[in-house]
Amino acid sequence: MQTLANWDGGPGPWILFLPLIWAAVVIGVVTLLRRTVWRGRRGPWAADPRPSGDSPLAVLGRRFASGEIDEDEYWRRLSVLDEQFGRKGGA
Repeated sequence: MQTLANWDGGPGPWILFLPLIWAAVVIGVVTLLRRTVWRGRRGPWAADPRPSGDSPLAVLGRRFASGEIDEDEYWRRLSVLDEQFGRKGGA
């Protein structure tokens, strides 16, 4: 009975499975990280400056965009909201 260690014909086609296994492991780890740890996280340096949801800044922006308030009213209210809530990005 010949084993792979004593076989004189070379490694054979099974040697191709090792890189395929490593590629599958790397792809699996990257996929797992993308679906769990990295989802929605861009780091503290890439914070989204746009307000979302029903925050006061988002409501103010929607009211200005729809024409309910004019530009002067928008900037006046924005300055009050900045004093009260502050900006997360520091800009």
